[in-house]
Amino acid sequence: MKVKTKHIKIFKEALKKENLKFTNQRFIVFETLVGNEGHFDCEDIIQMIRKNGRKASRATVYRTLDILVKYDLASKFVLDDGIARYEHQISRDFHDHMIDIETNDIIEFHSNKLEKLISEIAKESGYEVVKNIHQLFVKKIKK
Repeated sequence: MKVKTKHIKIFKEALKKENLKFTNQRFIVFETLVGNEGHFDCEDIIQMIRKNGRKASRATVYRTLDILVKYDLASKFVLDDGIARYEHQISRDFHDHMIDIETNDIIEFHSNKLEKLISEIAKESGYEVVKNIHQLFVKKIKK
């Protein structure tokens, strides 16, 4: 996904709320995550940045990812291996994740039935869903 001006504005507002400056290194981290679809750990992001001949310190990458998560611009998943993976949430459709407990692969899925059921459950209790996170931990069925 190409980073749009409106997304940069949202990112700048998040940094301002944290009393942080909009720096080139922070923008590179933001642009790298938003510009790639998938689930990446910090080292993946650092490698993508370096592959493009750019630089951002490891500390800046971690801190920037934390800010992106805090302001719902990214999601963070910590799997059984203890490694956090990140995925941008800009202009993303509702989806959930299955995590293969043997390989740590993350499989995205969407279920209209599940989405409808969740909304009905919330409505029956007098609420509306504003955000939800589902992670199904799965393993392949042996044939």
